[in-house]
Amino acid sequence: MRTYLALIAAAVALLGADAARPKWSELSENYSYEQYLADFGKAAPARSEYDARKARFEAQLAATLRHNADKTASWKRGINHMSDWSDSEHAALRGRLPSTWAIRAAHLNLPSTRAPVGIPPAFDWRTKGVVTPVKDQGHCGSCWAFAATATIESHLAVNTGVLAELSPQQLVSCVPNPHHCGGDGGCAGSTAELAYDYVKKAGIASAYSFPYTSWPGDSNGDCDVKPASRSKAFANVSGYQALAVNDEASLLEALVAHGPISVSVAASPWSFYESGVFDGCALQGSGTDVNHAVVLVGYDEESLIIRNSWTPLWGEDGYIRLKRTTSCGIDTTPEHGSRCDGGPTTVKVCGMCGVLSESSYPTNTGLAR
Repeated sequence: MRTYLALIAAAVALLGADAARPKWSELSENYSYEQYLADFGKAAPARSEYDARKARFEAQLAATLRHNADKTASWKRGINHMSDWSDSEHAALRGRLPSTWAIRAAHLNLPSTRAPVGIPPAFDWRTKGVVTPVKDQGHCGSCWAFAATATIESHLAVNTGVLAELSPQQLVSCVPNPHHCGGDGGCAGSTAELAYDYVKKAGIASAYSFPYTSWPGDSNGDCDVKPASRSKAFANVSGYQALAVNDEASLLEALVAHGPISVSVAASPWSFYESGVFDGCALQGSGTDVNHAVVLVGYDEESLIIRNSWTPLWGEDGYIRLKRTTSCGIDTTPEHGSRCDGGPTTVKVCGMCGVLSESSYPTNTGLAR
C-alpha cells in the first residue's frame, strides 16, 4: 500500500501535467502512447502490462478522433489520465447506486412534466463562493462519500459562511452499510443517504484532521473518531431531505432554495468527456445503468452542471454539463449493485444518464459544538 505522502506526490505530478495535456483539437493519430505518458505525468507501466495499456490507449485515441470528427456532436471527447485504464479500473470509480427507498419510488413513479416555479433561467452555486475545489477519489469506489462531503461543505458555507474542506475518508472508514445499499461499504460502495445518517450521529471531521488515504482502493482505512482525537467533528447535519423521484422541477427548485444536491447517474459513458453539453447516454444499456454519485451545482436552459470526483483534469475542470431532458429508460441490471438487499429487478430512471432518478441534500448543516 502506498503511503499518504506518496499519494500526495502522485497528485502533484498529475496536476503539474495539466499544462502539457493536449486538448481535443490538438489530438491526431500521431499522438503516441509515450508522449501521452509524459504529458500526463504517468510512470511507464510494468513490462507485463505495457502492451495491453498501450493498446487500450490507442483504441481510445481512435474512438476520440472519430467522435470529434462529427461536426454535429454537442460535446467533445478527449484523452485524459484514464485513457489506458482497464474496464475494472474504470468500474472502481463507480461505487454507489440507489438505496431501497429511492429504487422503490423510481419503480412506481412517472416523471413530472411541470415547469420549475420561481427560479431564474440559469443558476450556479460556484459563483456564490460556497463550493470547494474538485477532488480525486482515486481507485476507491468512494464517489458516494465525496458526493456527500461536497454537499455538506456547500450547505455549511451557505448556512454559516464557513467554507471548509471536510473528510470523505471518515465516511469511507466509518459509515456502516448492513443492507448492502450500493455495495458493501467503503471503497466497495454505499450511498450519500447513509453518509448523512452517519454524520447526523457522529459529525464529520475536517479533511486536515482525517486525511484521505483510500486513493489506491485497497483499504477503507481505520475509523478513528474518539472525542479526544484530532479527527473530532467539525460539522454536523440533522438528517437529509430526499426529493421527488424523476422530477426535474422539484430538483431545480430545491437546488436554488437550499444548495448543491447529491444525485445519481449512469456514469459509464462519461470516462472520456472533455467539454460541451453531454448527450451520450442512451435510454438503455450503460446509459441507464445508474452507478455513480455526483453533485448538482447549477443549470442553464440547456444543461445541468455536475461536479464529479475524478480530478480537475477530467472534463471541464472536473465538471460535466448534462443535456436537460425528462426522457426515461429502465435500468435492467440492478444486480450490478444498484439496489439494497431484496430490491426490485428493474428501475425506471429519467433524465440524461438517469440524473433525475434519485437526489437528496443534508438538512440543518452547521458547525459542530
